[in-house]
Amino acid sequence: MNKFVIAVYVENKFGVLTRVTSMFTRRGFNIDALTVGETERPDFSRITISLSGDGYAREQLINQLRKLYNVKKVEVLMDDAIKRELMLIKVRYTSENRADIISAADIYRGKVIDYTVSEMCVEVTGEPTKIDAFIKLMMPFGIIEMCRTGIVALDRGDSSLFDKE
Repeated sequence: MNKFVIAVYVENKFGVLTRVTSMFTRRGFNIDALTVGETERPDFSRITISLSGDGYAREQLINQLRKLYNVKKVEVLMDDAIKRELMLIKVRYTSENRADIISAADIYRGKVIDYTVSEMCVEVTGEPTKIDAFIKLMMPFGIIEMCRTGIVALDRGDSSLFDKE
């Protein structure tokens, strides 16, 4: 099973996301991460989907997505694409380990965005592997709560999805 990321440009209309995700469910695909947002063109949204599967499953999925009426463009992003994720993580601290958590946040280029007497919330942005590593590092301190945005990704270079035909 290989991980891959698909970028899907869709019309920015009510119900389009439901149609796209329903197609995954009907065909038994599991989505690892899904991110959606309006694009530089207000009438389009971009859905970035991270999945696991073999080459056959990937091709089937792309073909099925292209058949959906509101889908305007589908592209598998290459391994060298720029991939980022945002995570907010709330951890417990004591006076003994407070400096360790702040140092770890600095090393991972994170920042403390909320701070109470016994807990702090750290924001970390980067590649998914970096986010995973930071989570692993914070586990011994006691993770209270966390949330991740899912992957956002763009191909490198001077072209866009609409340039590719």
